[in-house]
This record gives sequence, structure tokens and C-alpha cells, in this order.
Amino acid sequence: MFWFIINLASLYDKEYIEVVKFLSEQPSKTLFCLFVVFSFFFSALTISEIFEDYINNEKTKNVANKALNIFAIVMPLITIISLFNLNI
Repeated sequence: MFWFIINLASLYDKEYIEVVKFLSEQPSKTLFCLFVVFSFFFSALTISEIFEDYINNEKTKNVANKALNIFAIVMPLITIISLFNLNI
């Protein structure tokens, strides 16, 4: 997380091609992929707890949790695949 905050601050005023170049380099690509996976996992865990607290119907809660889990798997995969397909 610390790595991401520092690099996000350094990329804030950069041009598009410089951001793509940064994300195309191997250490940045790997660390950013890990960050994306962990952030989606954490958000799914958090939203799942909100579902547990505020949805009373078990059937609705199960459907919402399954949809959330599918979303938490598919979105990082799409992000990682598109990140590995980045070219300068």
C-alpha cells in the first residue's frame, strides 16, 4: 500500500505515455497486480460483512454474496490481463 501511495503521487502530473511506461515495467506491474488483488479481496470481504448485517432475507443475502464473489474474481482478472497487454 505504501508503495502504491508513493508512486501514485509521483504519477499524478505525468503524461499518459509515462504512466503506461511505469505500469509496463516488471516490478511495478507485479506489485500493482498484487495491490489490485488484495484491494478487491478486502473490498469483497467488507461488503460481504455489510450484507450480513443489513440483509435479513437469507436467499437474497446468498445471491448478493455469490454475485459479489464472482465480481471480486472477475474484475481483478480483467484488470491484470489488460495490464499485461499494455504496450508502449
